[in-house]
Amino acid sequence: MIVTVTPNPSIDRTLALPSPLTRGAVHRVTSVTSQAGGKGVNVARALQLAGLETVAVLPACNNDPLINALQSAGVPHRIVPTAEPARTNLTVTEPDGTTTKLNEPGAQLDAASVRSLTDTVLQAAAGATWVVLSGSLPPGVPSNWYADIVSALAGQRCQVAVDTSDAPLDALVASLNRGAPDLIKPNAEELAGALGYSPESLDHAAAQGDPEPVVSAARQLIDRGVGAVLATLGAAGAVLVDRNGAWLATPPPIVPRSTVGAGDSSLAGYVRAEVGGAAPAQRLQMAVAYGSAAAALPGTTLPSPPQIDLNTVQVYPISPIPASR
Repeated sequence: MIVTVTPNPSIDRTLALPSPLTRGAVHRVTSVTSQAGGKGVNVARALQLAGLETVAVLPACNNDPLINALQSAGVPHRIVPTAEPARTNLTVTEPDGTTTKLNEPGAQLDAASVRSLTDTVLQAAAGATWVVLSGSLPPGVPSNWYADIVSALAGQRCQVAVDTSDAPLDALVASLNRGAPDLIKPNAEELAGALGYSPESLDHAAAQGDPEPVVSAARQLIDRGVGAVLATLGAAGAVLVDRNGAWLATPPPIVPRSTVGAGDSSLAGYVRAEVGGAAPAQRLQMAVAYGSAAAALPGTTLPSPPQIDLNTVQVYPISPIPASR
């Protein structure tokens, strides 16, 4: 069982434009899709398409359209009752794949709802192989909530992955001495921000085909107890760093249609490969194959196994981590 946790779920509404977006102009939309969303929900959907047993844990109110969307998608879920419905996030996609997102802050959670969400996560984790904590935190949830959950799960048998940014990621990194996840999945900008680096320095190096600055930054987290860092680099692919080495995977050429859900798909691909017994390099290969497939699909459509082609993803070892670390 893989448990995904989405504290700030959403209805993802995607508008496709036939031409580039122009500020102040009137646009005719060619298609509109609405799906259950939020990063953890996306991970659960992708894993379910691959035949893995999942359950999505998230807050929602009675008669929330999000619950109907989850049921329509066939995603098993455990709902923590709240007073407000889930937010709606708006995505605008252009023909070349350029994606503009307008995300609402999310429904306010009171102290009782936060405690209930925490308890539900810990209960669900008791029978899980992985617990995937994903996305932003809604109003009312303290920025150290992920850090507290990781610490609370430290004694359990499940593996823990975290995909977040900004203050929640900063709080997690600041408290790694209390408990470190088995996997963190930042992009280059998020990794740089968490460690006080210039985002441009990592992004520029990756775009120029030099993954070493990303690897060096990720190793700081490995040295502090994180099991592995999967750093997604957009069109440059992704880097995986663990205690035994570092690898770069380059994606196949694609025609991008929407980047929404690509990072979530990468995380799902990694978890799918790990559950299947794959070695680190093959986990990275699966992650990049999933992310690339998602970027080639419209809106928040997530890839299924027939759309995953591992042979198009090249994986290269970068350098081993010294044994003394």
